[in-house]
Amino acid sequence: MTSLAGRRILVTGSAGFIGFHTASLLLQSGASVLGIDNFAPYYDVSLKEARNAILANHAGFSLARLSIEDAAALGEAWRQFAPDAVIHLAAQAGVRYSIDHPADYVGANIVGTFNLLELARHHPVRHFLAASTSSVYGANSEMPFAECQRTQTPMSLYAATKGATELMGHSYSHLFGIPATFFRFFTVYGPWGRPDMALFKFTNAMLRGEPINIFNNGEMARDFTYVDDLVKALVALIDAVPGQSPVAACDSLSPVAPFRTVNIGGGQPTPLMDYVAALEAALGKEARKNFLPMQAGDVPATEASPELLRALIGFVPTTPVREGVKAFVDWYRDHYAG
Repeated sequence: MTSLAGRRILVTGSAGFIGFHTASLLLQSGASVLGIDNFAPYYDVSLKEARNAILANHAGFSLARLSIEDAAALGEAWRQFAPDAVIHLAAQAGVRYSIDHPADYVGANIVGTFNLLELARHHPVRHFLAASTSSVYGANSEMPFAECQRTQTPMSLYAATKGATELMGHSYSHLFGIPATFFRFFTVYGPWGRPDMALFKFTNAMLRGEPINIFNNGEMARDFTYVDDLVKALVALIDAVPGQSPVAACDSLSPVAPFRTVNIGGGQPTPLMDYVAALEAALGKEARKNFLPMQAGDVPATEASPELLRALIGFVPTTPVREGVKAFVDWYRDHYAG
């Protein structure tokens, strides 16, 4: 594990699924972490409080309970902590939720990111890292998804707002010299996961003896990324500050700014029905399945090109789905005493 002793890192969304795991690894690596989270009730707040309670056991952790849309409160917390790096993970997540609640995405994703970029402009940091999503690839049908492909065909407002934050980040990087990396996640799963995601919903339903909904009649595939692999890559990227020279054939490094986008995915897509089979094996029971049409805003498959990530940090996600799903089930049974 790389030592980050003496580093001061601000993590937005620290009570969220990925933010919690990221802050945990940073603290284990010796960094001081300021977590920022507003504990929004998009899903069970008690889960967020439980994650935060674990982080609070670390002497190097402090929390500012606020919304990144509140520019004044955010600015005060930033200035008091004086971070040398920022990992921006706070967002309104969820493709399907964005169809009926678009304003939540404009506020949290666009306005919140703008507030953070303004602070990085006036209070410079060594590296500004922010979460994007594989959903920005939208209607692209060429696989694997590579960072040099076009991302102008989003299929949900969630994807559109995330794509907008990448463009905002590039403009701030160009105008004000902010070293910035925006990383694109590919269906992250694992212990402490979000209740609105498939694995959590499937597990809950199966343990209750209820059927699970399988969209596109099961004809789907995802480049599932185990959360421990993701945060290992994310933390390693802190010191992969964009320079002046490309490091891979398909490098997204900007020609006019210290800015790049990078996939965090293993490049090993798993058919949805194999994912369900892994869950059935972990639970020791067969799922009752409702096969349904594709939902609006969804895509049939995702697959990351991991070559840029490998060139930058020498690591790509490799945890097998069966191993990762079992780890989630073990956590779920323990946490909910099921």
